Amino acid sequence: MAQDNRDTVISAWRTFAAHDAEQIAAFFTEDAEWLAPEGNATALALDGPSHMIGRKAIARFIADDFPRLFVRDVAVEFHGVYAAGDRVIVEETMSATLANGNAYVNDYCFVFELKDGLIHRVREYMDTARGHRMVFGTAR
Repeated sequence: MAQDNRDTVISAWRTFAAHDAEQIAAFFTEDAEWLAPEGNATALALDGPSHMIGRKAIARFIADDFPRLFVRDVAVEFHGVYAAGDRVIVEETMSATLANGNAYVNDYCFVFELKDGLIHRVREYMDTARGHRMVFGTAR
């Protein structure tokens, strides 16, 4: 079970890069939730929520909204993917060129909770202050 859930999350992550909303939605339960820190720079820059509910909303964000801010050179370096039961933890560094021309590099930790082989909840953690500096100020 844990290995199947790990494989699902890795496959989902590869699919996110294609920005195809229909393919992305297929990885989530109908009532899936994605929770990021309130006031994070991505949500603020895109005038969107930090808590998305429903696979269509999540898929639309990944397929349509995300590429409006992270416009080029998006790369994800995985540092670890750990699975136990219905949970998969992903540690990664994401880099990209932002719409404002700044370089973006930030570390993330995601906690995926799966139900019946689909992603039911995602909790996202990142350095929100660093993200804010890169999106709205001078990047270091």
